[in-house]
Order: sequence, then structure tokens, then C-alpha cells
Amino acid sequence: MPQPGGRATSYSISDLAREFALTTRAIRFYEDCGLVTPRRNGRARVYGERERVRIKLILRGKRLGLALAEIRELLDLYEVAHNERAQLSKFLTLLGERRARLLQQKEDIDAVLAEIDGIERDCRRRLKEDEAPAHGASARSVTPRASKSPSN
Repeated sequence: MPQPGGRATSYSISDLAREFALTTRAIRFYEDCGLVTPRRNGRARVYGERERVRIKLILRGKRLGLALAEIRELLDLYEVAHNERAQLSKFLTLLGERRARLLQQKEDIDAVLAEIDGIERDCRRRLKEDEAPAHGASARSVTPRASKSPSN
């Protein structure tokens, strides 16, 4: 929550969990992974604006399909260089790799869908072929036959 008197803004773990629709357990997991490092006030975690922004970036990276290790590398680049150049360059590389993987997956999915379409067409064709003789056979079996009784 914002602090009166110009002091730095701080958040509790519950504040951030509510804001980002996360569980407190997820935020603690990010802490265990070294992605966020809250201050401690006794046993309570106190998160600053830095951690809030990092959680926002973690969630953006996850939406893009980046691994937590990749997200951590990006966040650490900013911490070391204190500018965005190295971070943006690495981010472009990761995005290019992610795009390539997604395009390959899309191509693979399209190939599987085309194969499914072909198999479905073949199954329908075979069912129609099996249906035609079956209809003729059933029609013949329903047609009354002249019975040959021994008395005739």
C-alpha cells in the first residue's frame, strides 16, 4: 500500500497476490527461485515497487511461454547493467526462439489435422461403401419369398 509522507511504497504478500490474482504460495515460490527478494520485517515479507514490477514481468514472461530460468536471466540482466540494452537484446533473442518453436508447433499441428481430415474422409467413404450392400441385403431379406412347402 502507498505510504503517507513520501516514504517508499510497500506491499504485503496478500496485497500482491490480490493485485495479480496469484496465490501467496506462488509468490513464495518466485521468492524461492530468486525471482523476487522481499525485505523482512520480523517474519513478515515486505515487498517494494521493485518486487511488484518483477512479478508483473514474471507473469508477462509466463504468458509468452518463457521458462522461469529465462525470465530470471532477463531480470538479472537489468540488475547487472542497470539499463535496458542488454535486457532488450536478450529478450529479442528469446522472443525469436519462442516464435520459431511456436511456428514449428503450428506446422506440426496443421500436419496432424490434415492427417485426421484424411483419415475421417477415408472412414466415411468406407462406411458408405459398407452401407450400400447392407441396404441391398436388408431389402432382399425383407422382401417376401415364395415359400416352398412340401405340400406344393
